[in-house]
Amino acid sequence: MPKVALITGITGQDGSYLAELLLSKGYKVHGIVRRVALEDETNRLWRIRKVLNEVYLHAGSLESYVSLFNIIRKIEPDEIYHLGAQSYVAHSFEDEFSTLNININGTHYILSAFKEIAEKKKIKFYFAGSSEMFGKVKESPQKETTPFHPRSAYAVSKVTGYHLVKNYREAYNLHACNGILFNHESPRRGYEFVTRKISYGVARIKKGLQKKIKLGNIKSKRDWGHAKDYVKAMWLILQQDKPDDYVIGTGKQHSVEEFAEKAFSHVGLNYKDHIDIDKNLLRPTEVDTLLADYSKAKRDLNWEPKVSFDELVVNMVESDLKIVK
Repeated sequence: MPKVALITGITGQDGSYLAELLLSKGYKVHGIVRRVALEDETNRLWRIRKVLNEVYLHAGSLESYVSLFNIIRKIEPDEIYHLGAQSYVAHSFEDEFSTLNININGTHYILSAFKEIAEKKKIKFYFAGSSEMFGKVKESPQKETTPFHPRSAYAVSKVTGYHLVKNYREAYNLHACNGILFNHESPRRGYEFVTRKISYGVARIKKGLQKKIKLGNIKSKRDWGHAKDYVKAMWLILQQDKPDDYVIGTGKQHSVEEFAEKAFSHVGLNYKDHIDIDKNLLRPTEVDTLLADYSKAKRDLNWEPKVSFDELVVNMVESDLKIVK
C-alpha cells in the first residue's frame, strides 16, 4: 500500500514542490484548497499544473474545523504537511486580524483534527515554522534553542503555531514536528515577495517593459536557499522515528542588495540604475539579519542544501525571462 500524504497549502510554492517530491516517492497525495481555487485553475492552480491529474484535491478551509476534520477522517493520511498560511510578512502589518486568525486558528483546528484521527491510526504531522520567529535575533547564527523575538503579526502567528505543535506533541504523545525554515525561493515564489519582485522586474527591465523596481530595506540580510531543497528536508523530518524540531537553512547570508546586484548583473545591467528606495515599503519593525545554524538537520537528517545563492538567483531570473514576453 502506498503512503498517503495530506498537504495544506498545496497550491503554494512549497506545497507544489512537496507534492512533486512525494509523488516521485510513490505517495498518494491529497491537498486542501479553497473552493474558489477549483473554479479558477488558470490563476490559482498554476504551480501544480504539471501534477493536477495525479493529486487529489479537496475543497476546504483553514477557518473551518469541520471541513478539516472531515477531510482527514475521509482520507486517513500517514503524513500531514501543514504549509497553508497567510505567509506574506508585509501584509500581516496591513491586516493582522486575518493573519492571526487564519494562521493560529487554522493550525489549532488541523492539530485538533489530527489528534482525533491519530487515536485510531499512527499519523505524522509537520508544521511549517519560519525564521521570522527569531525576529530581533538574540544570537547569530540561529539554532533550535535560540529564543524567539517575533517582529510582525505573521511571526507571532508562527511562534504560536510552533508552541501549539510542541504542546500537542508533549501533552498527547503525538508525532508532531516543527520545521523552522529560513528564506527559500524559486521561480514559483509569489510576485509580492522581494526576491520574485526583483527577478521579475529584472526580466521586464531587460525587455524594455519597465525602468525601475521599488524596494524597501535593501540592507536587510537573509539566509536564502531553494524551495526544492527545503521540501526534501520537510519529508526527511517526518521519516525520523522520534518527533523533533529542526532549523533548515544554508548557513550563508546575503543582503537584498546583493540579490538585486546578482540578478541585474546576470542580464548585463547595473542594479544601481534601476532601483528606487520607497520608504513606504519599510516595515514598522524590521528584521535586520537572519542566519541559520542547520547542524542538527545535517547530523540527524543527513540533509544539506544543494542549490547555491548564485544558482538560485540565476534560476529565478532565467525563468522570468521566459515568462515575460
